[in-house]
Amino acid sequence: MNRLITPFAILLSVLASSATFAAEKTVTLAVRNMDCAACPHIVKASLEAVAGVTKVAVSFREKTAVVTYDDSKVDLTALTSATSNAGYPSAPKG
Repeated sequence: MNRLITPFAILLSVLASSATFAAEKTVTLAVRNMDCAACPHIVKASLEAVAGVTKVAVSFREKTAVVTYDDSKVDLTALTSATSNAGYPSAPKG
């Protein structure tokens, strides 16, 4: 009986771990109000300051920000709030 309980307990602890369900996601945000060369730097810094964001690429020409993040630590609302609070409202592109 103990032989069955031990593997089951290990499996249960692995499944219960939030890291097991975490996934790296990438989203493209359409960013408004980027009118000068400094704007992409501000947008990038505002997104990089959000815990869970691992990579940010901002395009002034396309008015977008491509953000890679850990969805167990941050959600889309936090990303759009970060840019909006910096003066650059954003929304998922698509």
